[in-house]
Amino acid sequence: MDFAERLSVPLRWWVQGTMLVATLWLAPVVAVPGSVAWTVTGLAVALMVALFVSYGAARISVDSEVLRAGRAHISTTHVGAVTALDADAMRLRAGRDADAHAFLLLRPYLKRGVRVDITDPSDPAPYWLISSRRPDALAAALAKSDR
Repeated sequence: MDFAERLSVPLRWWVQGTMLVATLWLAPVVAVPGSVAWTVTGLAVALMVALFVSYGAARISVDSEVLRAGRAHISTTHVGAVTALDADAMRLRAGRDADAHAFLLLRPYLKRGVRVDITDPSDPAPYWLISSRRPDALAAALAKSDR
């Protein structure tokens, strides 16, 4: 494995979610029986954990044969130019300069990423735009992969 990364949810989301759940507990605890308030709170905690874990479960990996981004994968023989993007370039590529056919694996809490051009003529996506905490390392791993 040349590169591996999990796009997990940042700590600040967990803190904010915990504060939301605390608010959901505080509001009903004064109006309904304690068991109902704790049940609602338990369900809210379970829902928050499930959502954050599933949203942050996306993985990016590169080895000598395959690039995987979330559920998508492509042979490295079909990978063209690779560009590491800073926050401004990523914002433009994901917004104003975006191609509607591109494959996107974006996370709002990750400002940087990588653009991977796809050379496979049968693939409808001209490029992949992938959020990453380490875009330079991802670009280097793709450049190093056997193409």
